Amino acid sequence: MCGLSGEVRFDGGRPDLAAVERMTDVLEPRGPDGRGAWSQGSVALGHRRLKIIDLSERGAQPMADPQLGLTAVFNGCIYNHRELRARLEALGHRFFSDSDTEVVVKAYAQWGRSCVDHLVGMFAFAVVEQLTGRVMLGRDRLGIKPLYVAQDRDRLRFASTVPALLAGGGVDTSLDPVALHQYLSWHGTVVAPRTVLAGVRKVPPATVRVIEPDGTQHDHCYWQPSYTRRPELGEDPALWQEAVHEALRTAVRRRTVADVPVGVLLSGGLDSSLITALLAEEGHGELATFAMGFEEENGEAGDEFRYSDLVARRFATDHHQFMIPSDRLPSALDAAIGAMSEPMISHDTVAFHLLAEQVSKEVKVVLCGQGADEVFAGYHWYPQIAAAARSDADEAYAAAYFDRTHGELTAMLHPDFAAGHDASTEFVRSHMAAPGADTALDAALRMDVHALMPDDPVKRIDNMTMAWGLEARVPFLDHELVELAAACPPGLKLAQGGKAVLKDIGRTLLPAEVVDRPKGYFPVPAVRHMAQPVLARVREALTAPEARRRNIFDQGNVAGLLAAPDRHRTRRGANTLWQVATLEIWLQAHGIH
Repeated sequence: MCGLSGEVRFDGGRPDLAAVERMTDVLEPRGPDGRGAWSQGSVALGHRRLKIIDLSERGAQPMADPQLGLTAVFNGCIYNHRELRARLEALGHRFFSDSDTEVVVKAYAQWGRSCVDHLVGMFAFAVVEQLTGRVMLGRDRLGIKPLYVAQDRDRLRFASTVPALLAGGGVDTSLDPVALHQYLSWHGTVVAPRTVLAGVRKVPPATVRVIEPDGTQHDHCYWQPSYTRRPELGEDPALWQEAVHEALRTAVRRRTVADVPVGVLLSGGLDSSLITALLAEEGHGELATFAMGFEEENGEAGDEFRYSDLVARRFATDHHQFMIPSDRLPSALDAAIGAMSEPMISHDTVAFHLLAEQVSKEVKVVLCGQGADEVFAGYHWYPQIAAAARSDADEAYAAAYFDRTHGELTAMLHPDFAAGHDASTEFVRSHMAAPGADTALDAALRMDVHALMPDDPVKRIDNMTMAWGLEARVPFLDHELVELAAACPPGLKLAQGGKAVLKDIGRTLLPAEVVDRPKGYFPVPAVRHMAQPVLARVREALTAPEARRRNIFDQGNVAGLLAAPDRHRTRRGANTLWQVATLEIWLQAHGIH
């Protein structure tokens, strides 16, 4: 896991090496173990390294292979790198390192654009053909690893984070009204290729982008599972339980590939508890597990230690607990928002940031349970969508999921920032209408897993852990497990209050109290209820001179939110004031005026 950056010129000029250096410097937290740069012709690359596989300098990046005429920068982990190495050696390739980065280089040499079909893992990379100047950018199937681009007529820059691109300079930082519409509709989520900034775009998940020396670009989406049934497994719950259990075992086993110790973020929920159980089943003794809690606010508990303790005791893990006092939250909020590539409003973002700070002192790699609720239909709104006819999937999704209507959203904004049309509903309608999803629930899960999830919660866990040089791996987003889950009959997901097939597996491995507990979230009560001193920080941001100059939101609306900070809620129960404030704090944190 690392941070990468680069520039490609289209005008015959040389790349701005100072800009690439600035971008690379900003990425230092993602890669504290090494730094490198490379330039030839119209292309320059920068890299910050976090040493996980092949800890020697042979794995340093940018990695150039003079024999093949290729140079690459890579972020992520290829879990099947050893198997691919053996296959490539049989095809005549010779390796000079034990790094998975070199496997990507050789795979590109062997299979070109199709190399991504052979990679099992999470990744974002750039490969440069030294002779032609052609560049290929690639991103993993579920968008676990980020890749941002900023382009004008003469050049394209890319980086692992938006702040890195901003450090390079020359980025159009005006707000994108369509992205803002999505942000206010989908709980702070903006889907690829957009970001809230008009001048920054994301390479979509499961995409390779080939950039020719003249600036011509071609995107190729290389993976999209079908959300339709598999006749060979039918509707038999026992067969599905067996199949999912085995696929999850494989997913967890794959994510132990490392030359450093691996731990688990153990919240005490079903998903992280299953990961812990499967690691113990694989014989990982003295496994390090980590949990965090916050002080109670308004009678709402801020920790779930009793559940994580049950699991830790069951599997005799080396368990670490961290309790965060509320008076740490204002400074923690600013640090977490500063670490965001894009504004994210989920309350647990600050929790992940604080937890990652502590965990990074113990291990370099952790497994976590993100993605299970989207992949296996664990959220409470899915039954409402499942009850709809396939033809009404878009309307059912909007009713169950959207934070507010188009009219309510438009009323919140200054007219200069309004999209002028219901952009979020139009996106959902188009996505839902695509073939390859049997039922309304299938269409909704496809939307969540492949469009929304990469930008929340996947981006959240990447940004918050990598801010401390901690690599987070997500077994529930193993692409083969996702393919299997996509084919699983809806009833086997929705039963038992959601994630039924996972709960059935859990009953064979976990304490009953963990399997049958009410669904929990990573609670941060002081944020949810706008308690002091969080409210003071929010008020400061929204009344700051730059906020008034920017004037994104209707000032009467903002005044009403500040007057009753805990009253105004989205349809899904989130605090509206926090959603508004997070955007403004993020813009201020990154010097966007």
